[in-house]
Amino acid sequence: MTTPSHRHPLSRIAVMKLIRIALYITMVGCLPGAGWAQQAVINTSQSASTAPSATSVSANLPSEDRYRIGPGDVLDIRVFNKPQYSRDSVRVDGRGMIRMPLLEGEIRVACRTEQEVAGEISTRYLEFLRNPQVDVFVRDYQSQLVSVLGSVRTPSRFQLQRRVRLLELISHSGGPTDNAGPTIQVVHTASPSICDASGQVESDDNTSSPLDNYKLSETLRGEGAANPYVRPGDVISVSEADQAFVVGNVLKPAMVPLTEPITVTRAIAMSGGTLPDTRGEHVRIIRQPPGTIGKTEIFVDLKAIDKHKAEDIVLQAGDIVDVPASGPKRLLRSLVGAVIPMVAQLPVRVVP
Repeated sequence: MTTPSHRHPLSRIAVMKLIRIALYITMVGCLPGAGWAQQAVINTSQSASTAPSATSVSANLPSEDRYRIGPGDVLDIRVFNKPQYSRDSVRVDGRGMIRMPLLEGEIRVACRTEQEVAGEISTRYLEFLRNPQVDVFVRDYQSQLVSVLGSVRTPSRFQLQRRVRLLELISHSGGPTDNAGPTIQVVHTASPSICDASGQVESDDNTSSPLDNYKLSETLRGEGAANPYVRPGDVISVSEADQAFVVGNVLKPAMVPLTEPITVTRAIAMSGGTLPDTRGEHVRIIRQPPGTIGKTEIFVDLKAIDKHKAEDIVLQAGDIVDVPASGPKRLLRSLVGAVIPMVAQLPVRVVP
């Protein structure tokens, strides 16, 4: 038979082991690494339990780049654990206002971010709820439509979901074409009540110009004065460069965009250069100034220009450079040969 005296040593050993384990846990808990690991687990669990929302994502953007709600936008407004106070598909009216259950009066949301609107709604619900948690999401963006036309590679309309500068919008349109001119024209078609840089609503007596012009070269360099934020309703048009025509005895009769000063010899070089049997001393420039009927013919000598004995004339819009051959002249045929291939590339549209 086992006596109680035989059990006491085993009990003391078990107790000592428990004491050692408790001391070890206490020491490990005091280590700096243990505290860091515990905090990491808390952060991880919080991240896993909280799905990223449009509100939290946009909060990472600089304040000036965050999307500002406008008339026509559709919002989802969620009050955590209080579905009776939440609203889906709330359309912002033309004055930039919405309504919420129990709250007296309207709430101005125009020119404000999702976070700002959520903060105001949360504050106003403190009268009825304890520590209300409000999230605001833009479900349908309708107020920030802008258009890019003209000499860009992909003319398009854009529905903006944040503030965008002019250069970025042009890059989304594929950038300027080879025939792009020197200027960008921005027509502001929206009503004069817009958001200023601080997010406030400007008054209707805004006297800003409905039309702004910028130099394309400065915009492409990102210079501040030529790279503003676009406004809702803006129509952006990249101008097309003036053109001259090179025809006759050249390798590739073509239209030459006058994106910068182009001389006769340079235009001919851009057309592939002259072919054999060219009468370089009798190159003709046919000039008809815009708005006039009469034409002027200017003759140049390529050989004299090459020897710096004659002026290399700068071409003007609409000039036709006819490079003659030793045989019969075929100006009309050459001109048609230059224009028809470009016309054939245009899309065909039906006029009802």
